[in-house]
Amino acid sequence: MEIPDVRYARSGDVAIAYQVVGDGPVDFVWFRGMAGDLLSSWDQPRLIRHAHGLAEFARVLMLDKRGTGLSDRVREVPTLETRMDDVRAVMDAVDSERAFLFSAHEGSRTAILFAATYPERTAGLVLLDPSVRGTATSDYPWAPTQEDWRRRLAEVRAGWGRRDFFEALLRDWAPSVADDEGFKNWFVGHMRRSLSPGAALSFFRTMMEADVSDVLATVRVPTLIFSRSSVLGESEYVAKRIAGSKLAELSGLHGMFTWVDDDVHEQTMRETGRFVASVGRPVEPERILATVLFTDIVRSTERAVELGDEAWRDLLQRHHGVVRGEIARFRGDEIDTAGDGFFASFDGPARAIRCACAVQQAVRELGLEIRAGVHTGECELDGDKPRGIAVHVGARVAGEAEPGEVLVSSTVKDLVAGSGLEFEDRGVRELKGVPGEWRLYAVST
Repeated sequence: MEIPDVRYARSGDVAIAYQVVGDGPVDFVWFRGMAGDLLSSWDQPRLIRHAHGLAEFARVLMLDKRGTGLSDRVREVPTLETRMDDVRAVMDAVDSERAFLFSAHEGSRTAILFAATYPERTAGLVLLDPSVRGTATSDYPWAPTQEDWRRRLAEVRAGWGRRDFFEALLRDWAPSVADDEGFKNWFVGHMRRSLSPGAALSFFRTMMEADVSDVLATVRVPTLIFSRSSVLGESEYVAKRIAGSKLAELSGLHGMFTWVDDDVHEQTMRETGRFVASVGRPVEPERILATVLFTDIVRSTERAVELGDEAWRDLLQRHHGVVRGEIARFRGDEIDTAGDGFFASFDGPARAIRCACAVQQAVRELGLEIRAGVHTGECELDGDKPRGIAVHVGARVAGEAEPGEVLVSSTVKDLVAGSGLEFEDRGVRELKGVPGEWRLYAVST
């Protein structure tokens, strides 16, 4: 078996390892849910037949997510946003304009966020047993409870890397091969190469907090969901919230890996091939998931009176230069400027928050104070400009902010899990002109 050469794509300052399998007419990006190591993957024929199965009708892009396998180890905890950046970097490296994304379990959160944010680059989604929320709630009871997470994190901290720990995982994840010595030896080595103990603990902590349930309704690309019978309820939850998605039950799957069992593997490939064939010509999206940022100067009228027209115009120009510089640095787009306020959009919520904090700090050196609001939601596209309810929510969130405060919606907080950003609960608010109640959080600086 010829092993494809390992290549590297640059995602910011991080090198992302990837391989290309096949040369079919469509592209498939396959990234594993948690672990992954490209080279040791090729030591397991059962696993690689998944890539070869997809390669019968597609060009397959396999990658090691940042912090795993052959990709750069990173000091900061990888987030859904940075993992989404890594997928885009690999696609760019091989000139893939649009691709199907295949992922499973926790990896589904990155795929869902990518599809909602970049529908023009997503041909479709194939998800296995998708998990969209880390911690159980009354309407999402399938996730672990807080107590479950405390126990799980303690077990990972004490056991990750030990053979007996991985053997116990294997018995849970793939019971049909748990007593196969050859498979067991491969699995232990593969997991050790995939994640270091510290990286594994960071991953589990991020997955405990990350939540894309609010994003599901904004996914508007063709979606196929595979599900074990034992977690069918969780998969149905996802399928009901992604418009037009198809749910296929894998009744013969008793572990987490479709590629372990011959019949399940064949069903998965057959259904996936049919799904790809059914997807018609792509339609340019009219809606996208975007993060909007609003800022304005506190006490601007009073400052203008104090300084006089000419001095105020000079200060305002300097303020505008600072804000525009930070928006560009954090890869945002300036949408509108009205007086002393800015409206910008971003393709990632953490970048929007960090931009707001950077602006806040920079304008203080000018003797100014700002308030800022950040919200992530589905936006209609008017040309390149986002419009709609999400934009109004962002503006209202900014209006609720205190002087010097960056205020975010709960959706934003859920999406930046693992980013290192910290928040203070500001309680539930009613936003003028926007239905419902909104829990808001202030960014701790």
